[in-house]
Amino acid sequence: MNPLDDSAFVTRLDPKGMYGLTATFPDQCAKALEIARSAPVPSGRTRPDLVVLSGLGGSAAGGDFVKALFEAQGKVPFLVNRDYHLPAYCGPGTLVVVVSYSGNTEETVSAYLDARGRGCPIIVVASGGKLAEMAREDGFPLVLIPGGQPPRTALAYLFVPVLAVCETLGLLPAQDYDALFAVLREGVAKWGVETPADQNPAKRLAETLHGKVSVLYGLGPWQGAVANRWKGQINENSKNMTFSHTFPELCHNEILGWVKADGQGVASWVTVVLQDGTESAKMKKRAEVVARLTDGVTTTVHAHALGSALVERIISLTLLGDFVSLYLAALNGVDPETIDSINTLKNELASVP
Repeated sequence: MNPLDDSAFVTRLDPKGMYGLTATFPDQCAKALEIARSAPVPSGRTRPDLVVLSGLGGSAAGGDFVKALFEAQGKVPFLVNRDYHLPAYCGPGTLVVVVSYSGNTEETVSAYLDARGRGCPIIVVASGGKLAEMAREDGFPLVLIPGGQPPRTALAYLFVPVLAVCETLGLLPAQDYDALFAVLREGVAKWGVETPADQNPAKRLAETLHGKVSVLYGLGPWQGAVANRWKGQINENSKNMTFSHTFPELCHNEILGWVKADGQGVASWVTVVLQDGTESAKMKKRAEVVARLTDGVTTTVHAHALGSALVERIISLTLLGDFVSLYLAALNGVDPETIDSINTLKNELASVP
Protein backbone atom coordinates (compact mmCIF):
# COMPACT_ATOMS: atom_id res chain seq x y z
CA MET A 1 0.00 0.00 0.00
CA ASN A 2 1.25 3.47 -0.85
CA PRO A 3 1.79 5.34 2.44
CA LEU A 4 0.09 8.46 1.02
CA ASP A 5 -3.11 6.40 0.66
CA ASP A 6 -3.18 6.04 4.45
CA SER A 7 -4.77 9.11 6.04
CA ALA A 8 -3.11 8.23 9.36
CA PHE A 9 0.30 8.46 7.69
CA VAL A 10 -0.50 11.76 5.99
CA THR A 11 -1.73 13.37 9.22
CA ARG A 12 0.52 11.64 11.78
CA LEU A 13 2.66 14.78 12.21
CA ASP A 14 -0.15 17.27 11.61
CA PRO A 15 -1.58 18.09 15.07
CA LYS A 16 -2.89 21.50 13.96
CA GLY A 17 -4.98 19.96 11.16
CA MET A 18 -3.31 21.56 8.14
CA TYR A 19 -4.66 18.82 5.89
CA GLY A 20 -8.21 19.36 7.12
CA LEU A 21 -7.95 23.11 6.54
CA THR A 22 -6.82 22.44 2.97
CA ALA A 23 -9.57 19.92 2.28
CA THR A 24 -12.23 22.39 3.48
CA PHE A 25 -10.88 25.25 1.34
CA PRO A 26 -14.01 25.37 -0.90
CA ASP A 27 -16.25 25.85 2.15
CA GLN A 28 -13.95 28.57 3.46
CA CYS A 29 -14.24 30.35 0.10
CA ALA A 30 -18.04 30.27 0.33
CA LYS A 31 -17.94 31.64 3.88
CA ALA A 32 -15.47 34.34 2.83
CA LEU A 33 -17.85 35.47 0.09
CA GLU A 34 -20.71 35.81 2.59
CA ILE A 35 -18.51 37.89 4.88
CA ALA A 36 -17.34 40.14 2.05
CA ARG A 37 -20.83 40.77 0.73
CA SER A 38 -22.07 41.81 4.16
CA ALA A 39 -19.09 44.08 4.89
CA PRO A 40 -19.67 47.86 5.03
CA VAL A 41 -17.98 48.74 1.74
CA PRO A 42 -19.81 51.58 -0.05
CA SER A 43 -20.34 51.00 -3.77
CA GLY A 44 -20.67 54.67 -4.75
CA ARG A 45 -17.02 55.58 -4.41
CA THR A 46 -15.19 57.59 -7.06
CA ARG A 47 -13.19 55.24 -9.24
CA PRO A 48 -9.52 55.29 -8.12
CA ASP A 49 -6.66 55.83 -10.52
CA LEU A 50 -4.81 52.88 -9.04
CA VAL A 51 -5.43 50.04 -6.58
CA VAL A 52 -2.59 48.88 -4.35
CA LEU A 53 -2.85 45.79 -2.17
CA SER A 54 -0.32 45.85 0.66
CA GLY A 55 0.48 42.55 2.36
CA LEU A 56 3.01 39.78 2.86
CA GLY A 57 2.96 36.01 2.56
CA GLY A 58 -0.49 34.53 1.94
CA SER A 59 -2.03 38.00 1.88
CA ALA A 60 0.28 39.05 -0.93
CA ALA A 61 -0.30 35.76 -2.78
CA GLY A 62 -4.02 36.49 -2.83
CA GLY A 63 -3.15 39.95 -4.13
CA ASP A 64 -1.10 38.43 -6.94
CA PHE A 65 -4.15 36.46 -8.05
CA VAL A 66 -6.40 39.53 -7.94
CA LYS A 67 -3.74 41.36 -9.96
CA ALA A 68 -3.91 38.65 -12.62
CA LEU A 69 -7.68 39.14 -12.84
CA PHE A 70 -7.22 42.91 -13.11
CA GLU A 71 -4.76 42.44 -15.93
CA ALA A 72 -7.32 40.39 -17.82
CA GLN A 73 -10.56 42.11 -16.78
CA GLY A 74 -9.90 45.20 -14.64
CA LYS A 75 -10.82 48.85 -15.07
CA VAL A 76 -7.70 50.39 -13.48
CA PRO A 77 -4.11 49.30 -12.74
CA PHE A 78 -3.54 47.05 -9.73
CA LEU A 79 -0.27 46.30 -8.00
CA VAL A 80 0.89 44.35 -4.95
CA ASN A 81 3.12 46.03 -2.36
CA ARG A 82 5.32 43.86 -0.13
CA ASP A 83 7.07 46.56 1.86
CA TYR A 84 6.88 48.89 4.85
CA HIS A 85 6.05 51.84 2.60
CA LEU A 86 4.01 52.56 -0.52
CA PRO A 87 5.50 53.65 -3.85
CA ALA A 88 6.07 57.40 -4.12
CA TYR A 89 3.29 57.92 -6.66
CA CYS A 90 0.51 56.75 -4.31
CA GLY A 91 -1.81 59.49 -3.08
CA PRO A 92 -5.47 60.47 -2.65
CA GLY A 93 -6.35 58.84 -5.99
CA THR A 94 -4.93 55.49 -4.89
CA LEU A 95 -7.18 52.93 -3.21
CA VAL A 96 -5.06 50.96 -0.74
CA VAL A 97 -6.35 47.54 0.30
CA VAL A 98 -4.43 46.53 3.41
CA VAL A 99 -4.50 42.78 4.04
CA SER A 100 -3.08 40.96 7.06
CA TYR A 101 -4.54 37.80 8.53
CA SER A 102 -3.43 38.60 12.07
CA GLY A 103 -3.86 42.33 11.64
CA ASN A 104 -0.43 42.80 13.20
CA THR A 105 1.99 42.15 10.33
CA GLU A 106 4.78 44.64 10.94
CA GLU A 107 5.30 45.71 7.34
CA THR A 108 1.58 45.97 6.62
CA VAL A 109 0.84 48.10 9.68
CA SER A 110 3.60 50.44 8.52
CA ALA A 111 2.11 50.57 5.01
CA TYR A 112 -1.31 51.42 6.50
CA LEU A 113 0.17 54.36 8.38
CA ASP A 114 1.93 55.49 5.23
CA ALA A 115 -1.30 55.30 3.20
CA ARG A 116 -3.23 57.18 5.89
CA GLY A 117 -0.60 59.89 5.98
CA ARG A 118 -0.86 60.38 2.23
CA GLY A 119 -4.63 60.71 2.27
CA CYS A 120 -5.28 57.44 0.43
CA PRO A 121 -8.70 55.80 0.81
CA ILE A 122 -8.14 52.52 2.64
CA ILE A 123 -9.97 49.21 3.00
CA VAL A 124 -8.71 46.74 5.61
CA VAL A 125 -9.05 42.94 5.48
CA ALA A 126 -7.97 41.35 8.78
CA SER A 127 -9.11 39.05 11.58
CA GLY A 128 -8.40 41.68 14.23
CA GLY A 129 -5.20 43.15 15.64
CA LYS A 130 -3.82 46.64 15.19
CA LEU A 131 -5.15 47.05 11.68
CA ALA A 132 -8.75 46.31 12.65
CA GLU A 133 -8.44 48.67 15.59
CA MET A 134 -7.03 51.48 13.46
CA ALA A 135 -9.60 50.98 10.70
CA ARG A 136 -12.42 51.37 13.23
CA GLU A 137 -10.83 54.43 14.82
CA ASP A 138 -10.07 56.08 11.47
CA GLY A 139 -13.43 55.24 9.90
CA PHE A 140 -12.14 53.07 7.08
CA PRO A 141 -14.14 50.04 5.84
CA LEU A 142 -13.14 46.81 7.58
CA VAL A 143 -13.75 43.30 6.28
CA LEU A 144 -13.42 41.24 9.46
CA ILE A 145 -12.45 37.65 8.70
CA PRO A 146 -12.23 34.63 11.06
CA GLY A 147 -8.93 34.13 12.87
CA GLY A 148 -7.24 31.13 14.40
CA GLN A 149 -5.70 29.44 11.36
CA PRO A 150 -2.11 29.43 10.17
CA PRO A 151 -2.18 32.35 7.69
CA ARG A 152 -1.07 30.24 4.74
CA THR A 153 -4.20 28.10 5.13
CA ALA A 154 -6.41 31.21 5.13
CA LEU A 155 -6.09 32.10 1.45
CA ALA A 156 -9.87 31.94 1.04
CA TYR A 157 -10.30 34.78 3.54
CA LEU A 158 -7.39 36.76 2.11
CA PHE A 159 -8.37 36.45 -1.57
CA VAL A 160 -12.15 36.19 -1.93
CA PRO A 161 -12.99 39.36 0.09
CA VAL A 162 -10.57 41.46 -1.99
CA LEU A 163 -12.08 40.09 -5.18
CA ALA A 164 -15.64 40.72 -3.96
CA VAL A 165 -14.82 44.25 -2.78
CA CYS A 166 -13.36 45.09 -6.19
CA GLU A 167 -16.60 43.85 -7.77
CA THR A 168 -18.65 46.01 -5.40
CA LEU A 169 -16.58 49.03 -6.41
CA GLY A 170 -17.10 48.29 -10.10
CA LEU A 171 -13.43 47.64 -10.72
CA LEU A 172 -13.89 44.02 -11.81
CA PRO A 173 -16.79 42.24 -13.48
CA ALA A 174 -18.89 39.80 -11.45
CA GLN A 175 -17.35 36.36 -11.06
CA ASP A 176 -19.27 33.08 -11.15
CA TYR A 177 -18.60 31.93 -7.61
CA ASP A 178 -20.87 28.90 -7.79
CA ALA A 179 -18.80 27.59 -10.69
CA LEU A 180 -15.57 28.38 -8.82
CA PHE A 181 -16.68 26.52 -5.70
CA ALA A 182 -17.76 23.53 -7.80
CA VAL A 183 -14.33 23.36 -9.47
CA LEU A 184 -12.59 23.56 -6.10
CA ARG A 185 -14.72 20.72 -4.73
CA GLU A 186 -13.80 18.71 -7.81
CA GLY A 187 -10.16 19.41 -6.98
CA VAL A 188 -10.53 18.21 -3.39
CA ALA A 189 -12.12 14.99 -4.65
CA LYS A 190 -9.36 14.52 -7.24
CA TRP A 191 -6.38 15.37 -5.01
CA GLY A 192 -7.59 14.42 -1.52
CA VAL A 193 -6.22 11.56 0.54
CA GLU A 194 -9.19 9.32 -0.26
CA THR A 195 -8.18 9.14 -3.94
CA PRO A 196 -5.45 6.50 -4.40
CA ALA A 197 -1.99 7.54 -5.53
CA ASP A 198 -2.27 5.81 -8.92
CA GLN A 199 -5.21 8.12 -9.72
CA ASN A 200 -4.04 11.16 -7.75
CA PRO A 201 -1.79 13.73 -9.49
CA ALA A 202 -1.00 15.52 -6.19
CA LYS A 203 0.35 12.38 -4.54
CA ARG A 204 2.33 11.36 -7.61
CA LEU A 205 3.89 14.80 -7.87
CA ALA A 206 4.84 14.82 -4.17
CA GLU A 207 6.56 11.47 -4.66
CA THR A 208 8.42 12.89 -7.67
CA LEU A 209 9.62 15.89 -5.65
CA HIS A 210 10.61 13.90 -2.56
CA GLY A 211 14.36 14.08 -1.91
CA LYS A 212 15.01 16.35 -4.90
CA VAL A 213 15.54 20.04 -5.57
CA SER A 214 12.68 21.47 -7.60
CA VAL A 215 12.11 24.45 -9.83
CA LEU A 216 8.56 25.63 -10.47
CA TYR A 217 7.95 27.22 -13.86
CA GLY A 218 4.73 29.10 -14.56
CA LEU A 219 3.79 28.93 -18.24
CA GLY A 220 2.70 32.59 -18.29
CA PRO A 221 2.33 35.51 -15.85
CA TRP A 222 -0.55 34.26 -13.71
CA GLN A 223 0.87 30.76 -13.74
CA GLY A 224 4.10 32.33 -12.46
CA ALA A 225 2.18 33.91 -9.57
CA VAL A 226 0.80 30.47 -8.72
CA ALA A 227 4.31 29.00 -8.96
CA ASN A 228 5.44 31.54 -6.38
CA ARG A 229 2.59 30.45 -4.07
CA TRP A 230 3.65 26.81 -4.56
CA LYS A 231 7.18 27.84 -3.62
CA GLY A 232 5.99 29.39 -0.35
CA GLN A 233 3.86 26.37 0.51
CA ILE A 234 6.67 23.90 -0.15
CA ASN A 235 9.07 26.08 1.86
CA GLU A 236 6.72 26.39 4.84
CA ASN A 237 4.79 23.13 4.83
CA SER A 238 7.37 20.69 3.42
CA LYS A 239 10.49 22.44 4.82
CA ASN A 240 12.18 22.06 1.43
CA MET A 241 14.09 24.47 -0.77
CA THR A 242 12.53 25.12 -4.16
CA PHE A 243 12.74 27.89 -6.74
CA SER A 244 10.27 29.54 -9.10
CA HIS A 245 10.36 31.47 -12.35
CA THR A 246 8.02 32.42 -15.18
CA PHE A 247 7.85 31.93 -18.94
CA PRO A 248 8.79 33.71 -21.16
CA GLU A 249 11.25 35.62 -18.94
CA LEU A 250 13.16 32.49 -17.92
CA CYS A 251 13.92 31.86 -21.59
CA HIS A 252 16.09 34.99 -21.55
CA ASN A 253 18.28 34.07 -18.58
CA GLU A 254 17.62 30.99 -16.46
CA ILE A 255 17.66 28.65 -19.45
CA LEU A 256 21.44 29.14 -19.51
CA GLY A 257 21.76 28.31 -15.82
CA TRP A 258 20.95 24.72 -16.68
CA VAL A 259 24.10 24.37 -18.78
CA LYS A 260 26.27 23.65 -15.75
CA ALA A 261 23.55 22.87 -13.20
CA ASP A 262 24.61 19.24 -13.04
CA GLY A 263 27.97 20.36 -11.63
CA GLN A 264 26.53 22.28 -8.68
CA GLY A 265 26.33 19.39 -6.25
CA VAL A 266 22.62 18.67 -6.64
CA ALA A 267 21.96 14.96 -6.91
CA SER A 268 18.63 15.32 -8.69
CA TRP A 269 16.64 18.22 -10.12
CA VAL A 270 12.92 18.26 -11.00
CA THR A 271 11.19 20.93 -13.07
CA VAL A 272 7.44 21.38 -12.63
CA VAL A 273 5.67 23.32 -15.38
CA LEU A 274 2.41 24.87 -14.14
CA GLN A 275 -0.18 25.34 -16.88
CA ASP A 276 -3.85 25.20 -17.76
CA GLY A 277 -3.81 24.10 -21.40
CA THR A 278 -5.00 27.40 -22.88
CA GLU A 279 -1.49 28.82 -23.34
CA SER A 280 -0.51 30.07 -26.79
CA ALA A 281 1.32 27.93 -29.31
CA LYS A 282 4.43 30.07 -28.79
CA MET A 283 4.34 29.53 -25.04
CA LYS A 284 3.83 25.79 -25.40
CA LYS A 285 6.77 25.63 -27.81
CA ARG A 286 8.93 27.48 -25.26
CA ALA A 287 8.12 24.85 -22.62
CA GLU A 288 8.81 22.05 -25.10
CA VAL A 289 12.21 23.44 -26.13
CA VAL A 290 13.29 24.19 -22.54
CA ALA A 291 12.39 20.64 -21.51
CA ARG A 292 14.42 19.25 -24.40
CA LEU A 293 17.44 21.46 -23.69
CA THR A 294 17.45 20.57 -19.99
CA ASP A 295 16.82 16.85 -20.45
CA GLY A 296 19.51 14.89 -18.66
CA VAL A 297 19.96 17.58 -16.01
CA THR A 298 16.39 17.80 -14.75
CA THR A 299 13.23 15.74 -15.06
CA THR A 300 10.32 17.82 -16.38
CA VAL A 301 6.77 17.13 -15.23
CA HIS A 302 3.56 19.11 -15.64
CA ALA A 303 0.83 20.29 -13.25
CA HIS A 304 -2.55 21.20 -14.69
CA ALA A 305 -5.33 23.53 -13.55
CA LEU A 306 -9.04 22.68 -13.53
CA GLY A 307 -11.95 24.79 -14.75
CA SER A 308 -12.63 27.19 -17.59
CA ALA A 309 -12.94 30.73 -16.19
CA LEU A 310 -9.67 32.44 -15.28
CA VAL A 311 -10.43 32.60 -11.55
CA GLU A 312 -11.21 28.86 -11.56
CA ARG A 313 -7.92 28.02 -13.24
CA ILE A 314 -5.86 30.22 -10.94
CA ILE A 315 -7.33 28.99 -7.68
CA SER A 316 -7.61 25.32 -8.63
CA LEU A 317 -3.94 25.21 -9.62
CA THR A 318 -3.11 26.89 -6.33
CA LEU A 319 -5.10 24.29 -4.39
CA LEU A 320 -3.25 21.49 -6.18
CA GLY A 321 0.03 22.94 -4.89
CA ASP A 322 -1.31 23.02 -1.33
CA PHE A 323 -2.05 19.29 -1.46
CA VAL A 324 1.33 18.55 -3.01
CA SER A 325 3.11 20.44 -0.20
CA LEU A 326 1.24 18.52 2.50
CA TYR A 327 1.94 15.12 0.95
CA LEU A 328 5.58 16.12 0.61
CA ALA A 329 5.61 17.15 4.29
CA ALA A 330 4.29 13.70 5.20
CA LEU A 331 7.01 12.01 3.12
CA ASN A 332 9.63 14.28 4.72
CA GLY A 333 8.39 13.40 8.21
CA VAL A 334 7.83 17.01 9.27
CA ASP A 335 5.01 18.93 10.93
CA PRO A 336 3.63 21.18 8.17
CA GLU A 337 2.44 23.83 10.62
CA THR A 338 5.66 24.71 12.45
CA ILE A 339 7.55 27.86 11.37
CA ASP A 340 10.33 28.00 13.95
CA SER A 341 12.79 29.96 11.81
CA ILE A 342 10.19 32.63 11.02
CA ASN A 343 9.29 32.94 14.70
CA THR A 344 12.95 33.35 15.63
CA LEU A 345 13.29 36.13 13.07
CA LYS A 346 10.14 37.90 14.33
CA ASN A 347 11.32 37.73 17.93
CA GLU A 348 14.67 39.25 17.09
CA LEU A 349 13.11 41.95 14.92
CA ALA A 350 10.85 42.93 17.82
CA SER A 351 13.90 44.27 19.64
CA VAL A 352 14.85 46.56 16.73
CA PRO A 353 13.29 50.04 17.06
